[in-house]
Amino acid sequence: MGDLFALCALLAVEVAPSIDAAIKQADLILLSIPYGEIAPLIQAHAEALHGKIVIDPSNPIAPLPEGGFKKIIGEEESAGELIGASLPEGIRLVKAFGTLGAQSLSEDAFAEPRKVLFYASNCPSVQEDIDALITDAGFAPLYLGGLEHSIRLEVFGSLHEFGALGKTVTLDEAKAVL
Repeated sequence: MGDLFALCALLAVEVAPSIDAAIKQADLILLSIPYGEIAPLIQAHAEALHGKIVIDPSNPIAPLPEGGFKKIIGEEESAGELIGASLPEGIRLVKAFGTLGAQSLSEDAFAEPRKVLFYASNCPSVQEDIDALITDAGFAPLYLGGLEHSIRLEVFGSLHEFGALGKTVTLDEAKAVL
């Protein structure tokens, strides 16, 4: 794992010498960091992120010593809404790619019929880009509306594989539960 991390870090330096440079080269940014790191990263790179689409797949959870997970924010709080409320003007936040576990993302990509990846954003203008990204990843996109739906997309939420749904769903199945 250490060699792979070193190789990835080396490649990142070859492509872009800094986080700001990498952000400036991208049209959209899919975050792959823990929930607690998101707000500081966005604040530190707000200028570079201006005008960009930022995709947050995070789930505000931590492992329990006895096994399982617990939510690290209030039961009625949503990571998507908390992050969205802290954003500087001009950053378009999308809550996406966090409703399925890693195994389902790997095994269910391009399944027929396609499995759904739900998403939410306060910027409806991102729909075309996010629909294309989710479709290219092998899933059926389903836009729910604003970030007030984020809590439904996070672990333990009504539309999460590890929440009320309990499984991946097709578009027809998703529409039936909405």
